[in-house]
Amino acid sequence: MECRKDKNFESCICSYEPCKKKGICCESIRYHIKYRDLPGCVFLKNDEKTYDRSFDNFAKLVLEKAV
Repeated sequence: MECRKDKNFESCICSYEPCKKKGICCESIRYHIKYRDLPGCVFLKNDEKTYDRSFDNFAKLVLEKAV
């Protein structure tokens, strides 16, 4: 499968600038799942900036209908 890094990068909202996985979704997901959290792209921009990407925080946002 061909990586669509350039296309993915256009819509990547990750605010962590030194991230080397921007636009490489499969690597980003694999990395975050390993640490029991989610990539920034599943959050809204303001929530992503908190860097609380935990499963618990995401679940709370879902229950609040914030995502």
